[in-house]
Order: sequence, then structure tokens, then C-alpha cells
Amino acid sequence: MGKGGAKMDYTYAPGRNHLFVPGPVNIPDQVLRAMNRNNEDYRSPAVPALTKVLLEDVKKIFKTTSGTPFLIPTTGTGAWESALTNTLSPGDRIVSFVIGQFSLLWVDQQQRLGFNVDVVESEWGAGANLEVLASKLAADTAHTIKAVCIVHNETATGVTNNLASVRKILDNYQHPALFLVDGVSSICALDFRMDEWGVDVALTGSQKALSLPTGMGIVCASPKALEASQTAKSVRVFFDWKDYLKFYKMGTYWPYTPSIQLLYGLKAALDLIFEEGLDNVIARHNRLGTATRLAVEAWGLKNCTQKEEWFSDTVTAVVVPPYIDSAEVVRRGWKRYNLSLGLGLNKVAGKVFRIGHLGHVNDLQLLGCLAGVEMVLKDVGYPVKLGSGVAAACAYLQNNIPMIPSRI
Repeated sequence: MGKGGAKMDYTYAPGRNHLFVPGPVNIPDQVLRAMNRNNEDYRSPAVPALTKVLLEDVKKIFKTTSGTPFLIPTTGTGAWESALTNTLSPGDRIVSFVIGQFSLLWVDQQQRLGFNVDVVESEWGAGANLEVLASKLAADTAHTIKAVCIVHNETATGVTNNLASVRKILDNYQHPALFLVDGVSSICALDFRMDEWGVDVALTGSQKALSLPTGMGIVCASPKALEASQTAKSVRVFFDWKDYLKFYKMGTYWPYTPSIQLLYGLKAALDLIFEEGLDNVIARHNRLGTATRLAVEAWGLKNCTQKEEWFSDTVTAVVVPPYIDSAEVVRRGWKRYNLSLGLGLNKVAGKVFRIGHLGHVNDLQLLGCLAGVEMVLKDVGYPVKLGSGVAAACAYLQNNIPMIPSRI
């Protein structure tokens, strides 16, 4: 107890917390055990040897053979800044899309870093307006647009953008702009093909589908992006790729002290992903996303995402009726059922709650979450039929869950 009898710790409850926010996510026991170790000298032979393996393994989750990865002790926000400042110069014109809170924040960062941002806005719940992109590229015969920046999966609204279509538009107009992608809540969960889609810089964060603690931003740069970094004039120090590349050549890999524990955790997390098979991981997320959407439909509620083509397999934003405050759904879930759901953010605050279904989570865990959501909805005055969403999800999952390969 604190001063005046105030509680210092609000987290205890029997059993495990049902963590269904769209990041940070559940951490596998194997990863927790791998990180439960003392500090080490990162200049010893062991850490460079581990790092060399990690850099090769990380390329697999981006589906690249030509990209160069950087494991930066930072968050997704830092990874954004690394992608921008290493490839662009102040005043450069870039096209960037706002479709929700996180794409909005990236645009804010782009503007504060001094870039000339050509913002393309869509209604929250819709995907990026690629027709506008096409018209801008068609008009830009002088190639003044230096980069196209897009969030692959907008977690505020549960919208996934079609990256292959962006690349097709760039190619149709033979435009040389760099293609920069925020894959924070998509990589390792949704189909992502860096080389095939011609992505120049892709980035993700450790606390999302990798199922690690927050603290590592992973950036992967194409040869074209590395070439651009040679002439980019943006100020960068901590995020400068040149420092990393210098130490890569030396074989020591680190320009400053890394988190030893996160490195071992990343190795364990990647081992789990590769053991399951990356394509199987992506299929599992599709299954969880589909089951969640079927439950929402059975409850008589709407998905914030306006079209099926934009549905996200890592997060579902559920629209509540006007007489319900979605923040109360989140509060009640945590206070009564030890269930953590995502709040509605900015323009959709109070209007949606979010169910995250990404990372180290399986079908039965999701059913527990959906059962909890139904009770919460009943608590806050929504006339849900208990069991309706769970039944819809069960009917789908029972027909689609594969046998566990190691137990056949």
C-alpha cells in the first residue's frame, strides 16, 4: 500500500491476464527462459557470433535475400526515424497516407523531421487511396517525389493495405521513388514479401508478432536504400546505418551496447516461428482474424474496417452503438474479467474497442477472449446473446484448425 492506503499494484488477479491488445503481446515461455540470463560482454566472441546468426535469420521474416537488417535498441517510432533519416534529405517531397492513428503519427514525425509531406487522407476504416497515389505519380514526370511511405497494417482501425498494388503503381509509371513500409503489426503475422514487392525499407517492432518485450526496432534496407543513404543529408547519429555497417565489416556488429537479453529472446522467438513455419504462422493469424470477424458479426456489431479487402488478421476494431462508450468496455474487461482489450484512439475514441489476435496466441485462447467480450458487452448494456459469437467462431475453427504437426 502507498501513502493514504492507495494501492501500488493493480495487476494481480488469479490465473493469467488475457492479453488481447494489438501489442504488446503474450511472450512465450521459451522466450522468457531464454532472456532469463545475466549480462555479457558484447565484445566477447559469443555476442557477435549470435548477432551474425540473427541477422541472417531476420532476413527470412522479411522474405528478402538482398536486404540488410539492423537490430536497433529502440521502439517502432525509432525504427520509423531510422528509415526516414537514412534515406532522405530535409525538404524532400514524400507521399504518405493517413488512415488511422499510427499512420497519422508517422506523418507527424515526417513533418517534424523537415520533409515536404504530401499527405493523402482517407476516412478512418478505409485503406490508403491508391488512386490518388497513381495520379500524383503520373503527374510527377520530374520525379520530385523521393519516397512513398505507407503503414502496412493500421492497428487503430484494423486496416491492412495492399503493398503489391503500391509496387505495381510505382512500376506502371516507372517512378524511382523509394518505397518505405511500416510493418510493425504485420511482419511475422501477415504476408510480407520485401523482395517481391520491391520494398526499399521495411521495419517492425519486437513487441508485436515476434512476441518479445518492447525495445528492439528491426529495420531492413534494400540495396537501393543503402545507396540512397550515401547521399541523404538528414541528421542522424544514434540511428545512422553507416555506424552499423562499419562494425558489420569489422565483425563485431555493434556500434553501441545492445540488450543482451533481447538478443537471446529474439533467437528463441525466431526459432519458434521457424519451427511452426512462417507460412503456417501467417495462416494461423488468418484463421484467428476470420474467427474474430465471425464473432463480431454474430454479436450484431460492425467492423470498423469498411471493406473485406482491407480486413486485418492481426487486429479487429469493433464499432459499438452510440449509447455505449467503448472505453467502458475496455475498463470493465480489465477490472472484472482480467481481459485486456485495445482502446479506440483519436477519431474513433469511445466508438471502437480493439481485439488484438497476433503473436504467440492460439485458437482456444482466442475463444476465451471472445467469451469475455460477450460478458463485458452484457455488462455495459448491449443485448448480446451469450455464446453467439463464441459459437460462430467455434463452428469455423472446428472445421479449419489443422492437426499439430509434431503430434500427428
